[in-house]
Amino acid sequence: MQDEHAAWLAHHRQAVAGRAAALEAGRTAEARQATALLEEFVRKAAERGLTPHPLTATSYDGRWTYKTRVRGWYLKANRTVAAGEDGEYYVLTVPASLRARFTGADLSPSMPRLIVGAGGGDGEPIPLRDLLDRRLEAGARWP
Repeated sequence: MQDEHAAWLAHHRQAVAGRAAALEAGRTAEARQATALLEEFVRKAAERGLTPHPLTATSYDGRWTYKTRVRGWYLKANRTVAAGEDGEYYVLTVPASLRARFTGADLSPSMPRLIVGAGGGDGEPIPLRDLLDRRLEAGARWP
C-alpha cells in the first residue's frame, strides 16, 4: 500500500511538472509573437512620424501619477499599458511610493501577451494587434 501511494505521488508530480512545462513553453511562444507585433508597431510608428512621449505610471489605487524614464506610446485611453520606443511592453501601474513622487517610478518591461487583459478583472480583453492598429490609425490625435 505504501509503495502504491509513493508511486502515485511520483506519477502525479511528474504530470504536474509536465503541464507546467507545457504552459511555460506556450507562454514563451506567445510572448515571442507579441514581441514581433510590438517591434513592427515601433517601426510603423517611426515611418508615420509618431513621436514617442514620456510615459507616466499610476499607483495601483489610482491616487498618484508618477513620471518615468520610459518613452513610448500609450495603447489604451486609460494609459494603463504602453509600447516603449525600445519595443518593450509596459504595464503602467505601480505600487504607491513616496520616493517615486520625487524621483519617478521605475518601470520594467512586462512579458507581452497576444490578448491584453486576458485573465484580468479590469476592462475587456482585447487583442494586442487591435490595440496597436488603433494606435497607429489615431496618429497624433491619441487622447
